[in-house]
Amino acid sequence: MKSNTNANRYATRLNSFRVNAAQYWPGKNGKVTTFDVLERAARVESLSAVDLNYPDHLEGHTETEITDKLHSLDISLNGFAMRYYSNPGFKIGAFTNPDEKVRREAIDLTKKGLDSLAKCGGSLMTLWMGQDGFDYSFQADYDRLWNYTTEAIREVAEHNPAIDISIEYKPNEPRSFSLMPDVATTLLAIKEVDRKNTGVTLDFAHVLYADEMPAYAATLIQRHSRLLGVHLNDGYGKRDDGLMVGTVHPIQTIELLYVLDRIGYDAAIYFDTFPDITGLDPIAECSGNIAVVEAMKRVVQKLKENKFLADAILKQDSVTSQAIIQGALFGN
Repeated sequence: MKSNTNANRYATRLNSFRVNAAQYWPGKNGKVTTFDVLERAARVESLSAVDLNYPDHLEGHTETEITDKLHSLDISLNGFAMRYYSNPGFKIGAFTNPDEKVRREAIDLTKKGLDSLAKCGGSLMTLWMGQDGFDYSFQADYDRLWNYTTEAIREVAEHNPAIDISIEYKPNEPRSFSLMPDVATTLLAIKEVDRKNTGVTLDFAHVLYADEMPAYAATLIQRHSRLLGVHLNDGYGKRDDGLMVGTVHPIQTIELLYVLDRIGYDAAIYFDTFPDITGLDPIAECSGNIAVVEAMKRVVQKLKENKFLADAILKQDSVTSQAIIQGALFGN
């Protein structure tokens, strides 16, 4: 298995590697397979894991074929992420759809995803429920939508208790308002679901435009639930920019890594970035993300050993703490 210098594995958004497909795979005529994209991603040194979207990335492949391919590339499976695109009705809700038959289809599709994940030897299913929300006043019965969602998540969690169900929250998009837009709402839902195999995936860009501090959000998740996934990227806090790690908020990223180290987070760090938006070389872009996180982890190790920083944080002395951070980054 590919290794890196620190405990975390590095995983990535597989669809990032479809960028410039016609040039990279001449003669494919747009028929790029999951195997093609996996082979391209495997060229990233120190990339040790990938997430697969279900059902998209399994189309045309059996679970055995997928696991054999990953093994041949020395890449592990971090987990699956559900995608609710198969039914046009999902546009107005998957778990929250007003049609009971459509809601049942979404739940059953998720269960099929869990069965497929288990066959692949995985144990993490990420749910990003972008379709579950509302757009207008007087459009939705909020209490009913909440019940639909918590009941669906509970049923999904009970389907296979050996698999962790992780909720990735996001303020909006594609709906104007997501039913779970922030860390507090997500934790409330998980409390009501009340199943041990549930938790939260923290996406850095989502947290920014939820107007939250990433390290604080991670602390709350660990205090009240389980932090099952971390998606690193960056942005300007207005939307899900998916920029390279540390390009806009380097100090906030370092603080998040500092807290992750403190709480003992040892699962994969997943790069949810979008090189395909502007046609960046995805291999170079992913390699850059890994390099900057490795550099930031070295800074974190310095900060952990700094008693003056610990004292400044205890006193809420931001002048001293910022001087220490800047010294660690730029030298004294």
